[in-house]
Amino acid sequence: MSDLFDVRKETILITGASQGLGRQFARVLSAHGAAVALAARQTGKLKVLEAEINAKGGRAAAVEMDVTSHASIVSAIDAAEAALGPVTVLINNAGIAIEKPAVEQTEADWDAVIGANLKGAYFTATEMARRMIARKQEGNIVNVASVLGFGVMKFLSPYTISKAGIVQATKAMALELAGSHIRVNAIAPGYIDTEINHHFWSTPGGEKLTKRIPQRRVGNESDLDGAIMLLASSASRYMTGSVITVDGGFLLT
Repeated sequence: MSDLFDVRKETILITGASQGLGRQFARVLSAHGAAVALAARQTGKLKVLEAEINAKGGRAAAVEMDVTSHASIVSAIDAAEAALGPVTVLINNAGIAIEKPAVEQTEADWDAVIGANLKGAYFTATEMARRMIARKQEGNIVNVASVLGFGVMKFLSPYTISKAGIVQATKAMALELAGSHIRVNAIAPGYIDTEINHHFWSTPGGEKLTKRIPQRRVGNESDLDGAIMLLASSASRYMTGSVITVDGGFLLT
């Protein structure tokens, strides 16, 4: 069974790797033998993670990437491949949210969220796909969507729109790239406890939201380990255009 989820021959580029889910993906994939390129704007945090992984016997390289800039995407992938070799798996994880009522969201807010979450993911994927096609290489793209790509919540309209777009982008790219032997799938996490939102879950609002989750708990970052190992490995070789929800049953409500 361990061979089924083998990632030891994979070189995996993870965007938004400086914290949260991206950092957790990097840790679990490197622990299972993958070489990981760590991409984000916050290079200080990336360097700490790079040192942590390499000290444990893994292979990691930190690269600066701003997913809202195509030039930055290109230079970051160049740097990642120079350090670790051709990327075989892309994990499109970078993203932000701006919490405001829709009538208070500004054009700058919209551009920031859509630029990072949807435009950035799309153009990172297409740049990576072009390289895979040129090399005649089998490839694998994993997008990070959200349960809010299927449902909605107040005060997060650009975010929910961007994540619905990621769901559709996953399916559209999967259809187009299948003939080039490139798979495109997505994970749609539910509510996950990270350092960014940790304080919220002990507030009355957080406790109320937790009660809406059928499993009656918020997810841990490690709850996504199984899904990312599935999609990053050949265990998912006959999957493309799939979106896996990891949400404790939240969408059922």
